[in-house]
Amino acid sequence: MNGTMMYESLTVGSLLDHAMNYHAGTEVVSVEINGEREVLSWGQVADNARRLATVLDQLQVPVGSRCATIAWNNRRHLEIYYGVASSGRITHTINPRLHPEQLIYIVEDADDQVLFFDRTFLPAVAALKPKLKSIKHFVLMSGRDEEAAGMLEGIQFYDELLANAEPVKSWPEIDEKSPAALCYTSGTTGNPKGVQYSHRSTVLHSLAGNQPDGLAIAARDTVLPVVPMFHVNAWGVPYIAAAVGAKLVLPGPHLDGDSLVNLLNEQSVTLALGVPTIWMGLLEAMARSGKKPESLERTVVGGSALPPSMINQFRDKYGVELIHAWGMTETSPLGTMNQLLQKHDKLSDEEKALLRQGQGRPPYGVALRIVDEAGNELPRDGVTQGDLQIRGHWIVESYFGKNESALTADGWFDTGDVATLDADGYMIIRDRSKDIIKSGGEWISTVELENIAIAHPGIANAAAIAARHPKWDERPILIAVKNGEEDVSEEALLAFYKDKVASWQVPDTVIFVEDLPLGATGKVMKNQLRERFGDVLMQAGS
Repeated sequence: MNGTMMYESLTVGSLLDHAMNYHAGTEVVSVEINGEREVLSWGQVADNARRLATVLDQLQVPVGSRCATIAWNNRRHLEIYYGVASSGRITHTINPRLHPEQLIYIVEDADDQVLFFDRTFLPAVAALKPKLKSIKHFVLMSGRDEEAAGMLEGIQFYDELLANAEPVKSWPEIDEKSPAALCYTSGTTGNPKGVQYSHRSTVLHSLAGNQPDGLAIAARDTVLPVVPMFHVNAWGVPYIAAAVGAKLVLPGPHLDGDSLVNLLNEQSVTLALGVPTIWMGLLEAMARSGKKPESLERTVVGGSALPPSMINQFRDKYGVELIHAWGMTETSPLGTMNQLLQKHDKLSDEEKALLRQGQGRPPYGVALRIVDEAGNELPRDGVTQGDLQIRGHWIVESYFGKNESALTADGWFDTGDVATLDADGYMIIRDRSKDIIKSGGEWISTVELENIAIAHPGIANAAAIAARHPKWDERPILIAVKNGEEDVSEEALLAFYKDKVASWQVPDTVIFVEDLPLGATGKVMKNQLRERFGDVLMQAGS
């Protein structure tokens, strides 16, 4: 016992305990399905989470079992995050927009014992119930609802369960290496794969991810995670907000631009986080209505590549700093944040904006490298492209239920991205390896083509895909959505590429559509676009 330090397990419950002990009065605002605001505090959230732990004991849900959620970002979902994991069970968030067969597969693969769900999803849950054979308890996240009781036999009601339970006095002792949460990948090809986060990895992600060069959330902030709580734990924000005692605003299902700008101003939000398609909608709503985000200081953008024009719009029109980030389900998700270095202070705003277009550099806790097809490490010169690999304290080692490593022979996780790295660690995603276009033996980045298209004032959104070609194997085509204010033609849009990329990289054709197929996390479902338009050049006899 000579010269030792205290040891305490790094557990999810300790994050909520901090919020309860030192920030109990700080607000947690929840937008309900009907649009009404419910205002609680971290103290009330903690009390409800402890009541939920008692409920799970009363329902005889075994420690170590999975408890699933199909829910929006709201305070009950937040309480479930903590009540489940802190009591030794595992919070399994499910993407509600999955195909029913994939949803059934995920529930059965996880062997979920409890399903918590919002009223929005009651009809789907009722229809799927006969096939969800592992679920023993169906819990509607509301008070008593007689109509719901008639739709789903044996349904229980979250508010009633908690009202009849006393809060546990303390959390059980938990091994920090035991699982706390489970998320499945989007499964665009094949069945989704489960990524299980430990208590330790979650707490380390919360601490390292919130450094000054990370999310930098402080107790004085009001934080709006628009990124769904069913997508990689809302990028860890529910954990970080508790760890620092920040005011948390949970937007519910209303994620259109008008609803978000009203919520931003009503709650004096200082930091918001979401995918590019969310911020496109917000920018459009603000331009149309003339409203401005009066209190907003920063937005964090991730999930898919950021259109460079978005940086300038937020900065020049609204005085908001836009920060690019990158990660994935397998990385908890933080892999990089694009915060500038001291040496960049002398750069002009435009030079800084150019640097900000990339995904940034890794925080302490993760390391990056790029390799060639043979696995040889490539130089970090900012030019050489290679397969991006990552390792660290909160990176997947093996998928849930699989008895094999998900890593390379030397212990790195292959992300499936093609990227460049420079000497300072700044990383730029050039494309997904499955999306990049190989035309006549030369590579064309879909990300670059999309960024140029979205910068055109007449385009609201765009996706570039590879179309099969009889001579060049693959050629780029652009699927574009007009913004409704300017009737841009195919010729005008293709002319917009002049001097921005080499002439042979310009898309062969533009196909205008009403909207792009988006997944639940806001990413464009390019596999659907390839299925629909992948043969247009063959059909045209190009």
